[in-house]
Amino acid sequence: MRYTRRPMSSSSAGSESNVWPRSRVLVTGGAGFIGSALVWGLNQRGCTDVTIVDRAPQADRQENLRGLRFSNYTDAESLPARLSGGALGKFDYAFHLGACSSTTETDTGYLRANNFEFSRDLAAWALSAGARFLYASSAATYGDQPGGDDRDPRSIERLRPLNPYGQSKQDMDLHAWRHGWLDRIVALKYFNVFGPNENHKSDMRSMVNKSFQQARNEGTLRLFKSYRPEYRDGEQKRDYLYVTDAVRANLLAAEARQSGIVNCGSGAAVSFNDVVGLLNETLGVKRKPEYIENPYADRYQSHTECDMTLAKQRIGFAPEFDVRRGIEEYSRSGFLP
Repeated sequence: MRYTRRPMSSSSAGSESNVWPRSRVLVTGGAGFIGSALVWGLNQRGCTDVTIVDRAPQADRQENLRGLRFSNYTDAESLPARLSGGALGKFDYAFHLGACSSTTETDTGYLRANNFEFSRDLAAWALSAGARFLYASSAATYGDQPGGDDRDPRSIERLRPLNPYGQSKQDMDLHAWRHGWLDRIVALKYFNVFGPNENHKSDMRSMVNKSFQQARNEGTLRLFKSYRPEYRDGEQKRDYLYVTDAVRANLLAAEARQSGIVNCGSGAAVSFNDVVGLLNETLGVKRKPEYIENPYADRYQSHTECDMTLAKQRIGFAPEFDVRRGIEEYSRSGFLP
């Protein structure tokens, strides 16, 4: 795992809990971005009995696994049969991070199968098997609402995602709520996570990753134009979360006594232009943005910013990194493209 080349700070590396060294853990999407970071976090806490579930790893995902300690690697296609047949044994925790993460995907059948049906069936298995279950929801479920408020579970039904990806995540949240699962499982509504190990995500890489590469290698940073009069070009805003904070949120949620859907962000929105300024400061350059047409303008979120009240109350999570500190840490780690 590439994190091991440069040790993280002690605050990022983990808690003092002694539950993890003796736990069996399932991580779907474990060769991906947040999944590989989570396996690193588990290793930092002494947990190596980890079964990673993912597609057959390509070269870039294989790189994400380098240096990690885990006991088994299972192809996602075979997971349902292996779980139902008991071939993988019992697990204490199941982190479901494996899904289609493309906000531009338009194949609704594919999204339903991967993001809803697979998640639903895995949650049902975990509940019947006595494994603590956590899954990835998304800020995309909030649609064009600027702020994500997760404090009233009844508000789930009122959300209107802007794209099929967001709807597929919304369908899982609705199913969990309507079937009374939210008092036993945890959904983390990720906002814009960035950090090491996301290079394989291609167009779905974070804006921070893309802009860093452009600033270093191309000299121009391309940002989408704004199509809403209340936002000038580059003043669209995102709530950014550094990936080691996402790891902490998962592990705190796994150990927490309470459950439910909680936001997983920083609670502070930062404009694209401000991110460019931070990247220029970090790299010691003066790149100016070029504003380009947005082909997804009709289904594009111009402002995401979450309420972190419930995350603090239910799982004890508050981020340690703001976007400036995250960018600085990311740059020093040396894992940018």
